[in-house]
Amino acid sequence: MPALLVTWISSAVSLAVAAWLLGDHMNIAEGGAESSTLWLTLAVVSAVFALINVYVKPVLNVLSLPFIILTLGLALLIINALLLLLTEWIAGQLDLSFSVDGFGWAILASIVISIVNAVVSAIID
Repeated sequence: MPALLVTWISSAVSLAVAAWLLGDHMNIAEGGAESSTLWLTLAVVSAVFALINVYVKPVLNVLSLPFIILTLGLALLIINALLLLLTEWIAGQLDLSFSVDGFGWAILASIVISIVNAVVSAIID
């Protein structure tokens, strides 16, 4: 399977699991949204998140490599949380209902997303 498709599928599953685990602190679509609206929003938000992870994340990782080494990798949590908040901002610009309650919840969501993403990618590949 092409790498971008694998990233999109694993991002969709990861975002759905993170939204389910974090409850009201991370929302995809509105609370009373129809099932079709929820799936469409999840598909578009995960596509945006996958594109950010494929094109923006490697550049940020290279630029922040000294900080990543200095913090023994903990800076990656901050980068992942910021990329999730960037996804939230882009989704807002596209009039999609996707929200994270703040930076702390974005860090927790990025941890969940990273773990689920690793498991799903290992299963798909």
